[in-house]
Amino acid sequence: MISSKSENPLYILLISVHGLIRGKDLELGRDADTGGQTTYVVELARALARHHEIEQVDLLTRLVEDPAVSLDYAQAEESIEIGARILRLPFGPRRYLRKELLWPHLDQMVDRCLHLLRQQGRLPDLIHTHYADAGYVGQQLSLLLGIPQVHTGHSLGRPKRERLLASGRKAPAIERQFHLARRIAAEEDVLAHASLVVTSTRQEVVDQYGMYQNHDPKRSVVLPPGTDTSRFSPPGRKKIDPRLLGMVDRFLTEPEKPMILTICRPDTRKNLQGLVSAYGQDARLQETANLVIVAGNRDDIRDLDEAQQKVLGDLLLDIDRYDLWGKVAIPKHHSAEDVPELYRMAARRCGIFVNPALTEPFGLTLIEAAASGLPFVATEDGGPQDIVGNCRNGLLINPLDQTAIAEALNMALSDRKQWRSWAKNGLAGVRRHYSWDAHVAKYMKAVRHLLRRDRKRMRRQLASSRQPDKSPMPLVRRILVSDIDNTLVGHKESLKELVAWLRGHAGTVAFGIATGRRLESAVKVLKKWRVPLPNVLITSVGSEINYGPKLRPDIGWANHIRHLWRREALAEVLADVPGLVLQPYENQREFKLSYNVTPDRMPPLKKLYSLLHEYHLHARLIYSHQEFLDVLPVRASKGHAVRYLAYKWGIPLRSFLVAGDSGNDEEMLVGDTLGVVVGNHSPELEPLRGLEQIYFARGHCASGILEGLDHYGFDGENPAENSKVVRHDRKND
Repeated sequence: MISSKSENPLYILLISVHGLIRGKDLELGRDADTGGQTTYVVELARALARHHEIEQVDLLTRLVEDPAVSLDYAQAEESIEIGARILRLPFGPRRYLRKELLWPHLDQMVDRCLHLLRQQGRLPDLIHTHYADAGYVGQQLSLLLGIPQVHTGHSLGRPKRERLLASGRKAPAIERQFHLARRIAAEEDVLAHASLVVTSTRQEVVDQYGMYQNHDPKRSVVLPPGTDTSRFSPPGRKKIDPRLLGMVDRFLTEPEKPMILTICRPDTRKNLQGLVSAYGQDARLQETANLVIVAGNRDDIRDLDEAQQKVLGDLLLDIDRYDLWGKVAIPKHHSAEDVPELYRMAARRCGIFVNPALTEPFGLTLIEAAASGLPFVATEDGGPQDIVGNCRNGLLINPLDQTAIAEALNMALSDRKQWRSWAKNGLAGVRRHYSWDAHVAKYMKAVRHLLRRDRKRMRRQLASSRQPDKSPMPLVRRILVSDIDNTLVGHKESLKELVAWLRGHAGTVAFGIATGRRLESAVKVLKKWRVPLPNVLITSVGSEINYGPKLRPDIGWANHIRHLWRREALAEVLADVPGLVLQPYENQREFKLSYNVTPDRMPPLKKLYSLLHEYHLHARLIYSHQEFLDVLPVRASKGHAVRYLAYKWGIPLRSFLVAGDSGNDEEMLVGDTLGVVVGNHSPELEPLRGLEQIYFARGHCASGILEGLDHYGFDGENPAENSKVVRHDRKND
């Protein structure tokens, strides 16, 4: 390891959302969410931090405050290595939740992460996400910040669904338990966006990711995970820990027989029932070896979640069905420190490790077993193919063929010469192919190539005077948000001066527009007036938020305003209202219905709201210029969008300067924002005159905005404080 850091060391943000993650005493197997992925991300963070080209690695996960789990998971920060730490963010309920229940809360994690990055004042060079839920979070961050995303799936929804169907599960039951439709849709989106997809095996690239429409093999790299060989080693002269002997052997009538060992979570996908059935139906196998199943930790099966209860309940019923008492050990508790000793115990007894999973993207336990001198029998699906190819230390089986499982185990246990050869091959293969140093070396080669490509693209953008992809939003101190028509545009000379002001303050002041126009129309008008594309665009009367220069949509805003929105039902009810005629198709949006109005025929807004209430419908009605009616979700408006931006990016509302000219700007002008009403304003804004934080300019259009910037001292470090000084000086004048 090279100790000195490079001149431009990297900051890498790893994201792994679910499960219980901490730097020591990992609770592997506690539940279906705390398994191999947990080990992988913690050890990856440690290994990356040791590399001389990396300055900082943060592993971002969920903060959990729950008396049912350790207080460790309620710590906001935990150091795990010099230059590596676990950061925990609170989002959703405080209690611990299984991963399928976290999806509705992931947008909040995006926002909390943006706040975190603003507080520390530094953005990562790379975001590396793990599993579909983190992939969703990382994709939003990548889009919002313009930072490349690397993704590791660990397991994928489509192969999982296929395997569960093949095992006899019904599609509706699978969907109820795992919510795979939503997960698969997120995986498709991540695969379309990610700059690099890290896989463990070539088979994973071809057969598993190949099931996805948006998969591009050119953006995939095969990097087998590393193994901490300091923890896993073959048995030496040291005797087996008596505590471990008591934990396993108390179940067994003949404990000295070879062990068939499996270590996994009590998860349907792990196919423990198939393993017990294979063992229970083969008398020769029962005579030859004991079966040791280490499947998580439990005090009482009835306290586990429903899925785990079923797996362990069925397991015990099958043990009883085949009368395997005295031949099968199924300990209730084990710690992370016990796992290496379990492998060594099985190796000392000339046993076999078995992984009969229905689907196995990689198979970290197989590497751990190999590093412990323990041969294996494993599923032919996924990663085990590559591991057997590299280590030549075991056999592959069809996990759905119980006879084949039993035959492979009998074969592996009956030939001692072959067993010794496999044990020796496994040790050499792990050293050659599966060390963390080897993994990080390949990882950094792929990352360097990715970041060079990203920097070249940025240089090309700067050379062509295009706005760079990276967003200034996380680090700016203030935001100017303006309406377009008759506010931002309308006077060429003052607009040119305002654009120059924005360019001069680009590092500290973000520029946004808020308009009733749809996105395409807003961009067209801005180009016509030669206004640079804003950093943020609030369009369609506040029902859409996009970010320049690629007009990336804010998915979190869309999910936020979707609440109670039933577009088709609203259109059906309003179709019969006199005086309302739907505008052309191009004016309609996912979260906006727009109508032309005949004022003397349309009922008052109060009656329209009563009509919607009668049909249990919810909407915001925006009536403007006595000729247009926009129907929006109840949470959507220009004012709500501005306040959402303040929350999302962690910028105080008093750091927003908002400029408008008409009644539909009123909501975003009032409140804690600094408001500017341009001189050519409509009469409906006159009632706002005299409010403390609303300045009525004399200048028209952009000239009035410039006047407001000067009034509030908006280029100062603290615009709110500066505004008080300016206001006092003017009063004395």
